[in-house]
Amino acid sequence: MKKTFPARTTRPVALTLLLAGLAACDPQPVQPTVQSSAASEQPAASQGTGDFPTLTRVEYVLQCMQEHGGQNYDNMYHCACAVDVVAKAMTPDEYDQAVTFTNLFGMGGERGAVFRDPPQSEELRKKLKDAKAAANDTCFPKTPGSAGGQEGQ
Repeated sequence: MKKTFPARTTRPVALTLLLAGLAACDPQPVQPTVQSSAASEQPAASQGTGDFPTLTRVEYVLQCMQEHGGQNYDNMYHCACAVDVVAKAMTPDEYDQAVTFTNLFGMGGERGAVFRDPPQSEELRKKLKDAKAAANDTCFPKTPGSAGGQEGQ
């Protein structure tokens, strides 16, 4: 008699390793469930920079890897570094709003005006662009001939 085993769902290896790496490298220490009275006096809604939710980090890294040639260990390493740099430059709320403004900026008509016209749209898109530029400078290796002007012209 042949035994049958229930089907297992599998994740792509890169995603599994990414999630494991992010969990292992989480910059925030685990907080105890019971807090002292001094710790409970701090406002709970004060999210600072560097504490992006895991899902936001994973989405950033996956998109970054896609932009840099696909899922491989080199891209995962550099993109995980890049999300840390961006997380230090922006709060999670700023990042979410900046991504929304950036992704929907090109929408035409009146509906698109909601994403193009507010003053914070330009500010947050610029902040995200600057943070990504800093991440690229910090985390991605420089290749010969990629920096500086165009040679031979």
